[in-house]
Amino acid sequence: MKVDDFEFELPHALIAQAPVQTRDQARLLVLDRAKGISTHTNVSLLADYFQPGDVLALNNTKVFPARLYGHRIPSGGSVKCLLMREVNPEHWDALVHPGQKLGVGEKMLFEGNGWQLFGEVVSRSAFGRRVVRLWSDQGDPWEAINVIGHIPLPPYIKRPDDQRDRDRYQTVYARTRGSVAAPTAGLHFTTELFESLAKRNVIRAELTLHVGYGTFKPLRTDRVEDHVIDAEPYEISEETAHDINRALDENRRVIAVGTTTTRALETAVRHGGGRIVPGKGVSDLFIYP
Repeated sequence: MKVDDFEFELPHALIAQAPVQTRDQARLLVLDRAKGISTHTNVSLLADYFQPGDVLALNNTKVFPARLYGHRIPSGGSVKCLLMREVNPEHWDALVHPGQKLGVGEKMLFEGNGWQLFGEVVSRSAFGRRVVRLWSDQGDPWEAINVIGHIPLPPYIKRPDDQRDRDRYQTVYARTRGSVAAPTAGLHFTTELFESLAKRNVIRAELTLHVGYGTFKPLRTDRVEDHVIDAEPYEISEETAHDINRALDENRRVIAVGTTTTRALETAVRHGGGRIVPGKGVSDLFIYP
C-alpha cells in the first residue's frame, strides 16, 4: 500500500487541544461489520455493546513527565532532554537538543520547584540518541523527574503542557510507570463506566506495554509495509493470560482497548502458538489496514 493513499486534509480546528470535561462524554463511533452499519454515540454507553463473559483487555502503563528543560554546565546554553527508556537506576536512553553540542562528557542542569537534577552524556546510542546519567543531591532522581519534568504531549497538541495534563493525559487505571505517551484509547474510561461493565459481567484483564516516543514517528517510506516501528517492552501476568485463554477456549469475545494492548496480545500469541503466553517481551508489531 502506498503511504500517499492515506493522505487527507484534516482542519486544525477539528483536532482537540484539550479533553472534554468528563472523560466518558467523548464521542464514540461503533461499526457493525456484519451489517455494515455505523452508529454515532458516546463512550458512557459503551457497556451496551458488551456481552456477559466478554474480556476487556487494558494497558495499565503510566505516563511519566519525561521532558526536561535546562541548561548546559558551565556555558549556560539551553538544553532539552526527552527521556525515552530507563536503562538502569542511573542511566537513561534519551533524545537531547541541541544534539551537535551535547557530546560525551557534556553536563546539564535541570531545576524547578526547589529541586535540581544533574545530567551527563556518557555515550551515544542508536538513532542519534544519548545515554545520559542522571542524579540529584536531594534524593532519588525519580523524585526530581516527577517534580521538574513535563508531560510530553503528542506533536498534534499545539500548546504547552500544564498541571491538568498530569491527570488527564493518564488513564484512570494507570499503575505501571514507564511510558512517554499515553495509550490514548483508554483515556475515556471512568470509574462509572467500569461499574457499568462489571454489572454486565465483563471480565477486566490488564497488561502493561510501555509506549515509546516512536509511536509518533512519521512514515518516511513510500510503502506502508516498509515502515519500521520501534520495539516496546510489554508484560502479561499469568492471571491475564489465563482469563484470555479461557475466553478463547469458550468462544467468548476478547476486546482490546487500543493498539498498544492489541500489539502486546498479538505478539504474545504469536510466541505461544495460538495461546497467550505470560511473561515479559518486546513488540515491534506494526498494525496497518
